[in-house]
Amino acid sequence: MAKARAIVKRRKSVQNIRKITRTMELIATARFKKALDRATEAEAYTRKIAELVANLGATSLDVSHPLLEVREPVRRSLLLVLSSNRGLAGGYNGNVLRVATRVLQDNEAEGIPTTLEVAGKRGINYFRFRGTPAATSYTQFEDRPQFDEIEALANKYIGMYIKGEIDRLDVSYTQFVTSSRQTAVVQTLLPMTTAQVAEATASVRQAKPVTSIGGPAATSKAQAVPYEFLPDSKSILEEIVPVSFKVRLFKCFLDAAVSEQIARMVAMRGATENADDMIKSLTRLYNRARQAQITRELAELIGGAAALE
Repeated sequence: MAKARAIVKRRKSVQNIRKITRTMELIATARFKKALDRATEAEAYTRKIAELVANLGATSLDVSHPLLEVREPVRRSLLLVLSSNRGLAGGYNGNVLRVATRVLQDNEAEGIPTTLEVAGKRGINYFRFRGTPAATSYTQFEDRPQFDEIEALANKYIGMYIKGEIDRLDVSYTQFVTSSRQTAVVQTLLPMTTAQVAEATASVRQAKPVTSIGGPAATSKAQAVPYEFLPDSKSILEEIVPVSFKVRLFKCFLDAAVSEQIARMVAMRGATENADDMIKSLTRLYNRARQAQITRELAELIGGAAALE
């Protein structure tokens, strides 16, 4: 009887865990749909403004902007890592932190001082454990990042780049490709070369490998588009280039939010299915234990009756 009771107790524990994982799966599904709607709404604007910047850079006019200035060699770099505040998301955080660590190691090998900034408690704890604490940490970004918050962060990076405090800005995050495919990437947002903008525009829904830090820039295939500037090209460029950078950074946060909810939804669905299998297995074990117990009791009764005869 002790074995059967132990099995019942264990089955109840698994059933309670299943309730939790099933609830978390439903919550992640609802949050995923909301985050996906926000990312989809922002995608068209992000793509169009990137096309406009690429077309402006492909014109025959001599247009320039500090954010388009490529600085070689790179003397100072900044890496922003987008992780989650919570766990139970499968390999979501592990993939992002792995590619971010690779970039830090590559920069160290090349002798490039790198300032590390991390968003999300999981990333903060990871780098603290590795002995590489972040210079700045952010924990306010959840599954609904607001543009006002990202704009303040983008303005800080713009000021640092213009002042020469950094020569390159890389963002490590999980790029949302489809509902069944998300890729951990490192994307260079500053400097905003027209080649990078054109490449990002052409591959909105395609997986992108980890950016090769310090590698040659991709060749832009954007064709020259005739423009008439009013009042002038310089003032328009000064307005549109920072906006393009802000929406690209905002899109990184949106992609990270969508990918996190997908990863958590898949992980919790897998945990729920495993709990179902374990409950079935424990039920079979309980039935066998109970059947053996009944058989043993019947044998004892028959043996006792035979002894009285």
